[in-house]
Amino acid sequence: MNMAKNMEKIKKVNLKRDFVVFILTHGRVNKQYTYKSLCSQGYTGRCVFVVDNEDSQAEIYKEKYGAENVYVFDKLEMSKRTDEIFRGDRRVIVYARNVCFDIARELGYKYFIELDDDYMYFAWRFNDKYEYATKTPKIKNLDVVFGLMLKYFINSPITSLAMAQGVDFIGGSSNQMLRTIGTKRKAMNSFICSVDRPFQFKGRINEDVNAYTQLTSVGKIFLTTVQCSLHQKITQSNKGGMTDVYNESGTYLKSFSSVIVYPSGVKVTLLNSQHKRLHHHVCWNNVAPKILQEKCRKDE
Repeated sequence: MNMAKNMEKIKKVNLKRDFVVFILTHGRVNKQYTYKSLCSQGYTGRCVFVVDNEDSQAEIYKEKYGAENVYVFDKLEMSKRTDEIFRGDRRVIVYARNVCFDIARELGYKYFIELDDDYMYFAWRFNDKYEYATKTPKIKNLDVVFGLMLKYFINSPITSLAMAQGVDFIGGSSNQMLRTIGTKRKAMNSFICSVDRPFQFKGRINEDVNAYTQLTSVGKIFLTTVQCSLHQKITQSNKGGMTDVYNESGTYLKSFSSVIVYPSGVKVTLLNSQHKRLHHHVCWNNVAPKILQEKCRKDE
């Protein structure tokens, strides 16, 4: 009986009516890997390309994908509304990330997912026996996957929910993500969001890390589900988008941006790899608050 009542409380969503995929893109009208992956892996809902008015290919996007499926926003105006942390080249994604909340409201959608434009495929990381799948089979029905992720998001007090990234599973048997299906306290690259749970990305670069560290510290919840993952092209190999910005600024500015946003929870460290480079390191004991429910309080 209690189970039946709990099932009644679970909020449902119409994927076609309430949800939209935003593909954030710049200067890659003929390199839409994410769009191709979505179409070939069973997503049948609406996709909207989020393009800025400083993109010389904006009109070509409309011609190729339909004007109704391309939203061109004012990048300069969004830059005035965004905490950039430090000034520089505007060929960065943070403005598009923040404007998606406005676009969703304008288009009449309550829920959306932000995706980059360079995903080669989406894959399962665990099989039907809850075991880590070393061959990472491609997902065949993204409608079902997005629907389940959205249902979990809606029925939980989550600020944003993300898919894991392929690089999250590097490390073999020592990688905690390989041990069991679950969630991790972070969100990067893909973001399921709601217009009723708005938040702001900060920083010209590393905006995803900046968001989940600083906002987690004040009680917001960002999660990554490890059951499935997205797989991108190597950043420096895919011209356009933010590649040129990364090449020009290197990893130091990218990582130090997160230190500026939340200095007590992030530091810059040397990534322990064959080709050592500077990278951010999150001190989770300083990021995630340990808050007990009021019922646990003992009156003196």
